[in-house]
Amino acid sequence: MALCWASLAAAQPVFPERGTSPVVDGADIIDPATEARLTQQLDDFEERNQRQFVVATVPTLDGYDIADYGYQLGREWGLGDAENNDGIILLVAPNERKMRVEVGYGLEAIIPDGLAYEYVEGMKPYFRDGNYSAGIEWGADQIIQQLELPPEEAAQVAQQATQQRASGGGFPIGTLIWLGFIFFFFILPMIGGGKRKRYRRGGVGGVVGDIMLWEAGKAIARGIDGGGGGGWGGGGGFGGGGFGGGGGFSGGGGSFGGGGASGGW
Repeated sequence: MALCWASLAAAQPVFPERGTSPVVDGADIIDPATEARLTQQLDDFEERNQRQFVVATVPTLDGYDIADYGYQLGREWGLGDAENNDGIILLVAPNERKMRVEVGYGLEAIIPDGLAYEYVEGMKPYFRDGNYSAGIEWGADQIIQQLELPPEEAAQVAQQATQQRASGGGFPIGTLIWLGFIFFFFILPMIGGGKRKRYRRGGVGGVVGDIMLWEAGKAIARGIDGGGGGGWGGGGGFGGGGFGGGGGFSGGGGSFGGGGASGGW
């Protein structure tokens, strides 16, 4: 049992320190003037809305897919309110040429995967030109505008983006694989009476095994949909309470499950 938990802990990526600023430029790609504007903009956003939005750049993903790294980073930092799970991260990894908009559970209806994908696509031209500061600032502006729309307008924008993405790109293959994974490893054993035999071993070991299966399936789906030129994140997923928020933010303890979108340039 101890070995199992040790292996799970060892599999976690190394995250940057949260600090007190809503801009964590670990890769040092944002110019000072833009960083100052972003910091003020994000501080003001949180003050107005009581939602936490962080821009983060990292020098390396430590070999992880950015979708997997992003949602684990959100959990580690505990962004967003613990009840509303309304944190969001704009994550950039310049050395791997990857970016991601990571959306907390509570904001997935306002910024669904299809809309997050539009933001990722919009930042690509800036990043291809090496203008990270302008691209990040543009992306942050778009996200804040959507989050501050009246609820009916925000819902309409979200619905249009989802419909456009579905009609243009079809149903994400990673999502299909994820649904099949759930069916064969969880639903089918229950239907066939496997649940009784499967859980007869019980205890914490059985729970850990199920969590590992669940997370493995999610990682496969996210890697297929989000690891290429620009795919959807794996919406939803296994919850968890997250960790305590850090820095100068109020609230904290929000959770992430993989909602959002990734892309490369």
